[in-house]
Amino acid sequence: MTYKPNRRSFIIASGMTALASTRVLGANDTLRIGIIGAGGRMQALIDAAYEVGPCQIVAVSDVYGPHRDAVRARFGGTPTTHIDYHEVLDKELDAVIIASPDHWHVRMAADALAAGKDVYLEKPVTHSIEEGAVLTRAIRSSKQILQCGMQQRSWAHFRDAVDLIQGGSLGRVVQVRTYWWQNYQRSKPPKPIDTQALDWKLWLGSAPDQPFSEEKFYLWRWFWNFGGGAMTDLFTHWIDVVHWAMKVDQPRDAQMLADKYVFESWDCPDTVQAALRYPGFDVVYEGMMSSSIDDGGLEFRGTEATLKVNRGGFSMYREGVPNEQNSVIKEESFRDGTITHMQNFFHCMQTRKEPNAPVEAGVAAARAGQIANLAYRGKGQIAWPPKSAS
Repeated sequence: MTYKPNRRSFIIASGMTALASTRVLGANDTLRIGIIGAGGRMQALIDAAYEVGPCQIVAVSDVYGPHRDAVRARFGGTPTTHIDYHEVLDKELDAVIIASPDHWHVRMAADALAAGKDVYLEKPVTHSIEEGAVLTRAIRSSKQILQCGMQQRSWAHFRDAVDLIQGGSLGRVVQVRTYWWQNYQRSKPPKPIDTQALDWKLWLGSAPDQPFSEEKFYLWRWFWNFGGGAMTDLFTHWIDVVHWAMKVDQPRDAQMLADKYVFESWDCPDTVQAALRYPGFDVVYEGMMSSSIDDGGLEFRGTEATLKVNRGGFSMYREGVPNEQNSVIKEESFRDGTITHMQNFFHCMQTRKEPNAPVEAGVAAARAGQIANLAYRGKGQIAWPPKSAS
C-alpha cells in the first residue's frame, strides 16, 4: 500500500481551517484514544495515558502486525487494528497519540488535525526544517490541541530549574553544556522480523524505495531517510530545555565534528561534538553510542553559579563557596515526566488551553538539531539563517 494525498492533507497543505472536534469534554469523561505507531516508545506513552486516565484505546494502527496485535491483546481484544492510519482517524476519537518514525510525523499529525483529533506527537515533531512551517500552520489554523513529546516541559524539577535560571540565580549564563551517552553495543538483540506481517512499502512512505532492512526497521533514527541521529533524537530534548530557560529559539551559527567510528553501516554519526552559538551564549553537545557512563544531562554555567540537571533531579553550585558546602540547592525526581506531560495533554483537551509543549517549541527544538546536521553534512559549520546567494 502506498500513501496517496487525500482531502484532509489538502486542507492542511492549503492552510485552510481544519475540522474541529465537536465533543465537549468534561473532567470525568473517558477520553477515546487512537494509537498510530505501536512500537517500543508507544508502550510507555500508553502506560502514561492509563496512569492519568480515564481513557480508552479505541483503535491502533501499525504497519507491522505483531505491534498491532500486542496492543489489542493488552486490552482484551477491544481496540480495532489497522494497517492504514487513516482508518484510525475515521473512528470517533478525541485524540491520537503518534509515535511513528520521524519521516511520518508531520503527515500523520496534519491528517489527524484535519480530522478534528487532538494530537500527542512524539519528538522530533519534524523530519526537516521545511516541515516546521507546515506543522505550525496545521495546528494554528485549527481548533485542536497538539502536545509535542518533550516531557521535560512538564517534569516538576525541570520547571523548578528553569525558574531558578530565569530568576537570575546563576548570574549571566554564557555557556550551556549538554551531553548524552548510550551504548547500542550492549542492547539486547531484537526479535527477528516476520516480513510476511510487515507492509514495508507503507513503512517507507515518502522515503526513497529501498530493500527491506531489519537494521533500518529497528534503528531508523540513524538513517537520514527516516531520522536524524543523535541531534534530533537525544539533543532535541536538551536544546528544548535551553530554549525554554534562556528564552531563545534559534541558533545563529552551528559547528559539528562527528564520525562513524563504531557503527559504520549507519548514515548518521555515532560520535558527536557539536557547538551552537546563540545571542550572548554558546551551547555544546557531546555524545557517543558505544559508551553509556554518565548517561545524559545539562549544565548551565553562569557568572554566579552553575546548575546541573538531568532526569533524576538538579543541583546548583555557587561560585566561591568551598566544595563541601557548595550544593546550595538540590532537588530529586521520583516520577517519570512523561506521566505529567500526558496529564497536561489530557487537561488541555478538556480546557482547550495551550499545552506545556506547544508546536512552536517542538519545531524550534527539532530545527536546532537539524541545523547542526546540516553543518555536519556540509563543511562542518553553518550560519543561520543562511545568507542568500547574491
